[in-house]
Amino acid sequence: MLVYRITKSRYAGQLLASGGAARWNSRGMFVLYTAASRALACLENVVHRSGEGLQDDFRVMVIDVPDPLAVETIPPESLPADWFDFQNYYTCQQRGDDWLRSVRTPVLQVPSAIIPGEFNFLLNPAHPEFRAVQLLRTEPFVFDPRIKE
Repeated sequence: MLVYRITKSRYAGQLLASGGAARWNSRGMFVLYTAASRALACLENVVHRSGEGLQDDFRVMVIDVPDPLAVETIPPESLPADWFDFQNYYTCQQRGDDWLRSVRTPVLQVPSAIIPGEFNFLLNPAHPEFRAVQLLRTEPFVFDPRIKE
């Protein structure tokens, strides 16, 4: 399976996780966020950057997650109805942190909070099978200038 991550060029050369808090992890829990498509990765950046800094130098990371790797899934119906609301970050972070700590699988499929029916894939760099995940290449990425900062 190919997954995508759009990041500033200086971070695009290797598969690193910052440990910063996000929807599916609390601060200090290292996880690599990827998306099922370039388009979803783009929207994630636009939303999380609040439209700021989109004219910086970005790259798309094309990442191969070998098919034999186990993928755990959090189905949307297993979450509260308003799970995507910022007020419910704690609920999602708790689920993601539990998955990270358990080291059950190297990949966690989570629903996109931006587009219903779409998915993001979290990669656990602490999982022993994470070494099978490969950064295939990076590609230049320019946000459409009509997306206003």
